[in-house]
Amino acid sequence: MPTQKYSGRLELTWTNKHRRLLAHRGEGYEWVPPHDYRVSEVRLLRDAALVGRTETDESGSFDNLLIRGDALNALVSLSELPAFAAEYVGRVRLAYIDPPFNTGQAFENYDDNLEHSVWLTMIRDRLVQIRRLLSEDGSVWLHLDDTQMHRARCVLDEVFGASNFVANVIWQKSYTRENRTDISIGHDNVIVYAANKPLWKKARNLLPPSEAQRARYRNPDDDSRGDWKSTPVHAKAEKGRRREQFFTITLPSGRKVDPPPGTCWRFTRQRYEEVVAAGRIWFGEEGDSMPALKKFWSEVQPGLVPVSIWPHGEVGTTGTAKNEILALFPNLTPFSTPKPEALIERIIHIGSNPGDIVLDCFLGSGTTAAVAHKMGRRWVGVEWREDTVRDFALPRLDKVIDGEDSGGVTDLTGWTGGGGFRVVDVAPSMFEESDGVVYLSDWAVNGALAEATAAQLGFAYAPDHPFVGRKGRSRLAVLDGHVSGAVADLLAAALGPRETLVICGTSVDPEVKEHIQAAAPGSAIRKIPASILTQYRLNYRKRRQRELARVETPDEVPA
Repeated sequence: MPTQKYSGRLELTWTNKHRRLLAHRGEGYEWVPPHDYRVSEVRLLRDAALVGRTETDESGSFDNLLIRGDALNALVSLSELPAFAAEYVGRVRLAYIDPPFNTGQAFENYDDNLEHSVWLTMIRDRLVQIRRLLSEDGSVWLHLDDTQMHRARCVLDEVFGASNFVANVIWQKSYTRENRTDISIGHDNVIVYAANKPLWKKARNLLPPSEAQRARYRNPDDDSRGDWKSTPVHAKAEKGRRREQFFTITLPSGRKVDPPPGTCWRFTRQRYEEVVAAGRIWFGEEGDSMPALKKFWSEVQPGLVPVSIWPHGEVGTTGTAKNEILALFPNLTPFSTPKPEALIERIIHIGSNPGDIVLDCFLGSGTTAAVAHKMGRRWVGVEWREDTVRDFALPRLDKVIDGEDSGGVTDLTGWTGGGGFRVVDVAPSMFEESDGVVYLSDWAVNGALAEATAAQLGFAYAPDHPFVGRKGRSRLAVLDGHVSGAVADLLAAALGPRETLVICGTSVDPEVKEHIQAAAPGSAIRKIPASILTQYRLNYRKRRQRELARVETPDEVPA
């Protein structure tokens, strides 16, 4: 059959899709090139406080983390800072994100066309970073209303692949009718994508059996195997059924019965007699009823396959969520968009197990972190608004640690308190700009400069005089000052066998490059900040080339 070649892929396009968004606190967003230092920089994560019982490692990467700062900066730091990357890249089991819904309020400074583009770029950039962090059996749950849901599906297809779409869960967030509008909207959407759908399907958890399901199982004949329910022994007589499945059964009462019209028995006669001998057929208390197969409770799979419609009676409403917040903070106006703990508990139950890492980079009032903590998961929560962290998330999590939160899913999980977390701040930029010229910030000096530079170059920060970082067999030296030939010689002399050296300095003698390469072949010298800014551009070009190669590789299909 003749074939034809095609290139490209189905995708959603929007204004400035090729650019990135720089977030300005309280002042909206700015479009910048993807290699702009302000969106390419790897920000440091600085300890601000410890709450409860925490690990003792210096990086704090093993602890639950409450990160204060922009979500994108925080996600990049988790992916790029070596100490955190080793713990989080490919290891986050579940990401739940509840971003601004873009209802016309979040970005009021933009016209409609640009507003959608701002939102799409914002969510795309964060989803790309989340994908890096997810484990292969992980999943992302994106909570939205109908405003951007259809566009978000296209972006999720691009980032995760259309084949990894799992479901659009409908949450009945309200059961009251709004009579002041054209159609009363009573639901939100939670779009679920897997990192690898076949793996996720095997790893995801079933929902626990409901009381109604359990009540269907009884034991009227005192069977030693316990409670059971009856299921029909006949089935629809479809194509492929065998002739041996059509026969007459004699009941214990002596009455003879055939399968109902249009059906056949589920078994051949030989198999049917084996099942009867095993005491797994029920003929009624008088022995005169149509045969039914006993299905024992002990043999039932350990739960229910989740369905895509979640009624308010099972997972609560927005009103439930506000009441939970009011119970914790009776003197505060409830957080504007909280989610009920039962809703988050179901998501975390399906998508993770105790000990797994749960991520929420739009933490808000802290519901995801609170529920994850009560369920024995590790968690990372990111929130940009300082007042939200101060007034809601931090004190709420304090109460969880202290066992003073008696609401939500506390009883369901049997939570009584314990554990702890770190409060971590996203550090400010190591750069400043004046009249178009980029300089190092005042704080980026000496040890701070060394740590920040190591982060940009992918070196694990490990001060070991005269070096400050290591990446494989390469050592890093950072000098807040002039690098001369004599300095290079001293550094090269401190290297171990077959080690190479990267020297970064705020001032560099032009002859040092050849000097250091002769002393330690494979070594390099860089002037900061110029060399780091150049590296951002090179990194972007490499990523872009890989993306284009993937998109433009021709595929062959039948003509």
